[in-house]
Amino acid sequence: MIDWLMTHPDIWMFIVTIALMLLGFPVAFTLAGVALSFAFLAGELGLFRVATLNFLPQRVWAVLNNSVIVAAPLFIFMGLLLERSKVAEQMLTAMARLFGEKPGGLLIATTLVGALMAASTGIVGATVVTMGVLALPVMLRNGYDPASASGAICAAGTLGQIIPPSIVLVFLGDFLTFANQQANLTMGNPSGRSVGVADLFAGCLIPGLILVGLYLVWQLTLTWRNPHMAPALPPEAIRLDAQGVEMEAETTAQLIIRALAAPLLLIVAVLGSILAGVATPTEASGVGAVGALFLAAWRESARARPLIMASVASAAIIVILLMIFDMRLGREITSAGEQLAIWASFAFSGIICLGVIASLWVTFRSGSLMDVTFRTARITAMIFTVLIGATLFTLVFRGLGGEDTIHEFMSGIPAGLTGAMIFTMVLMFILGFFLDFLEIIFILVPVLCPVLIVMGADPVWLGVMIALNLQTSFLTPPFGFALFYLRGVAPPSVATMEIWRGATPYIGLQIFTLLILALYPPTATWLPSLILQ
Repeated sequence: MIDWLMTHPDIWMFIVTIALMLLGFPVAFTLAGVALSFAFLAGELGLFRVATLNFLPQRVWAVLNNSVIVAAPLFIFMGLLLERSKVAEQMLTAMARLFGEKPGGLLIATTLVGALMAASTGIVGATVVTMGVLALPVMLRNGYDPASASGAICAAGTLGQIIPPSIVLVFLGDFLTFANQQANLTMGNPSGRSVGVADLFAGCLIPGLILVGLYLVWQLTLTWRNPHMAPALPPEAIRLDAQGVEMEAETTAQLIIRALAAPLLLIVAVLGSILAGVATPTEASGVGAVGALFLAAWRESARARPLIMASVASAAIIVILLMIFDMRLGREITSAGEQLAIWASFAFSGIICLGVIASLWVTFRSGSLMDVTFRTARITAMIFTVLIGATLFTLVFRGLGGEDTIHEFMSGIPAGLTGAMIFTMVLMFILGFFLDFLEIIFILVPVLCPVLIVMGADPVWLGVMIALNLQTSFLTPPFGFALFYLRGVAPPSVATMEIWRGATPYIGLQIFTLLILALYPPTATWLPSLILQ
């Protein structure tokens, strides 16, 4: 074993990188610094061609020029703007009004709002913090068990990992596309099956809904066996917001329509356009960003609402015209009806532009636009810095023969693909205690996934398994990120051990879903094969 390690600088490079990141060194600079150090050291020993680093500018340019990854900052902008617009607060109020008079009603409301927030923001930290600030005080004030309340919030927040559109799935899908291409080249089939972010979005939809269903079944079972842990709310409590202030009189139906109509329409527009094949994830992210901008301006200014309504109606009319007429430009022969539809679409596009300009002005004056823009820029800059460091790391790792080493190691694991998958899942699960999901994706997916695909793993199924595994690690004590997020906003009366105890049953439900997915891969592959082929 020692002799094997001494002749494999690629393995030492991987070990040193993980060790430095666990010690708290910045991820991007750790990846780049370790890669360069090993490149020059191995170059001096004759184990690496330093000229390989000349490919780095081309690789970095390919990363920055990747049209798929453009979706990430747009989805981040969409999620942060919806968070700033207090969409979650209104949805939680509506769900609490609907289910609060029943035992466990607030647990169910939290799970459903978490699922809707996941489908509209895709950001785990934002969802957990928002739900912790809004839902936890209400549940504690009304006698809910702190552990049950905390577990429901953490579990609902992590749904942003698996339910599209998720930032995790955007980057995982892009890296999986590259891994699949590498596997096809290795197998001598360069024109083999292609896989993209849309496939991963479709593949994660059913497992995500299964997970939500299991959460609800557990909460109903818990409250049926122990009603005192999640008592029904008295009618007067349902009329109070998170701060205990009485809300304005409004029927349940009015509140639900006002709180859920716009977010649901936005979710349908974004996810529906991707799953229907009408738009790519990048194009759909643009729709989501503009929709979130309209929604924020609608909530901040009554004067802008007529123009926003006209803009949304104009977009719907353009979609209808596209379904009826062939509106491609540059054709030699165009009928009178098609020409009229094209000119009408130009006019309606002008109305949409005016709506966007008005919404930008409203959100700029309120301060939300600049705040969200700068936060989006900071998060995006962090992600792309890590991505560039990971690109250099992968380049050097492959130059040191890491891909062949991984293939040799995986092939030697007993039980073939099953054993290799168990090893990969356990490794990612353990690293998920300490590393962020992006770091795991950037480091492990380019290294392990091509080998697993060559061994016979379906790339979509593999991607969904990874996403669900990373979600599970978000909840696992003592290092689960969702637990830290909630600990940061929970009142001192909620003990850390109570948060851990409340999250434990949901870890079991996620592992159970992972087993369903492992034993029955069509859970992930059926929907993409049905709608995206």
